[in-house]
Amino acid sequence: MFILSLTYLKSNGEADRYMEAHMAWVKDGYARGWFLASGRKVPRTGGAILAIGDRTAIEAYVAADPFIIHGVAAYDITELAVTTTVEDLEILKR
Repeated sequence: MFILSLTYLKSNGEADRYMEAHMAWVKDGYARGWFLASGRKVPRTGGAILAIGDRTAIEAYVAADPFIIHGVAAYDITELAVTTTVEDLEILKR
């Protein structure tokens, strides 16, 4: 599993300019079966996505995020080797 932590490099107003395109990118990540959960950080300094899949493919996909393309945010990708979950979250062990 991967934790994709994004941090805004520009203002929230600038992030809002690209939010629609970013959210289309997020929805496509779900459609591909890679994204499991996502949301904004509190306070709003960026966001986070829980993802599964091949690291190389995930990294390439992150590079295509409109937030990256327009310099709005930077990503930190952390791989987590999940060993224990509640019963309904076994998918995280992939």
